[in-house]
Amino acid sequence: MKFPTLTLQRRLSRRTLLRCAGVSLSLPLLDAMTPAFAAPKVNRTAKRFVGVSLSLGLHNPNLVPDSAGRDYQPSPYLQSLGDIRNEFTVISGSSHPGVTGGHTAEGSIFSACPNQRGATTRNTISLDQLMARQLGHETRFPSLVLNTSGQTSPSYTENGSMIPAQNRAIRLFTQLFVVDTPAEQDRQAELIRRGRSVMDVVGAEAKALQRELGAGDRDKLDAWFTSVRDLEHRLVANEEWIRRPKPKVSLSAPTSIPRDNEVVVERIFLDIIHMALATDSTRFVTLHVTGNSVSGIEGVDDSYHNLSHHGLNDEKLRQLSLVEQGVINEWAGFLRKLKTDQLLDETMIMLTSNLGNASAHDNKNMPVLFAGGGFKHGQHLAFDKRNNYPPPNLYLSALRRLGIETDQFATSSGEMRGLEAMS
Repeated sequence: MKFPTLTLQRRLSRRTLLRCAGVSLSLPLLDAMTPAFAAPKVNRTAKRFVGVSLSLGLHNPNLVPDSAGRDYQPSPYLQSLGDIRNEFTVISGSSHPGVTGGHTAEGSIFSACPNQRGATTRNTISLDQLMARQLGHETRFPSLVLNTSGQTSPSYTENGSMIPAQNRAIRLFTQLFVVDTPAEQDRQAELIRRGRSVMDVVGAEAKALQRELGAGDRDKLDAWFTSVRDLEHRLVANEEWIRRPKPKVSLSAPTSIPRDNEVVVERIFLDIIHMALATDSTRFVTLHVTGNSVSGIEGVDDSYHNLSHHGLNDEKLRQLSLVEQGVINEWAGFLRKLKTDQLLDETMIMLTSNLGNASAHDNKNMPVLFAGGGFKHGQHLAFDKRNNYPPPNLYLSALRRLGIETDQFATSSGEMRGLEAMS
């Protein structure tokens, strides 16, 4: 096993700077764990959050209803969701302030961190990871960060590091539900102990460096050192879960993953997520849908990426609608399962993308469907398509619904207008 090293670069013409992308250890079950110590008990009316993000957006004319309010007429994509109409809200005319750059804005989906094209910016903590940081200690997996095909994710730590996604559904199922052998448990415990020793070495070097820095650099190093210390606490928390039995589930492990049908892959991951929530194995999840192959869908013979860059070509739009309708239907099926298990009112579920118009690489007018969590749904909140409303306001509402008291998230200006809680 290779451990990261702390690299100190010295420049004679400037102060000494610490240049480190953060500590990232290849340990099991470490995606965004929270510190071992428990947060104070709070009364909260929602317990979970699932964010499903699409790298290629959704065609807004097929998604967004023409009318607003609670009496809206369903758009083509929403007509099959009539039975759960009152369980979700359609939000249009929204986008993250200061976020541009087309595909490069993926990292801002759940962080809402400004990401101007050509500018060097550092990401900030994503919504799911802030939730996990505060409340994730209550479950075996503080969060799950998933991708249908790659390792990129919209989930970022407090110091702006992307959390690599788990993209293998079979391995995910094993981690969640297959009982580890005693030998495997011993191996995991040893990896954690070794990881903690690395934290000790890195911490000692960082403290030694602090004495040589000016006030501004000491503040930067102190913030980094705090993140290292938090990681050490998370390692301790994870060790406590190793010997505890995993839940037994009726869901069968996936035996093969299709390479030509992204919609089926999405379904497989959502089925596992559903079972993870039902067994309280985790409460905070992101799933990034990035697969490009959709030729296994009847009536589709082009790639997902090419279809999303349709240029208003009728045939491409026809095929794209088959793919996107499938994506939305799987999301809706996930909601139905949570409702059947009486988990929906306690779980906030979001479907969104950084792209409002993938064909033009436009980050304005993001597609947003928001469900569950004990809110009064069944409406279309239609905001200005030119002067967009900030989704960070929705994120602030979600945080407070979990009982996390904060005045702001990213560029929010308050809680979301028009979204009311049931109680």
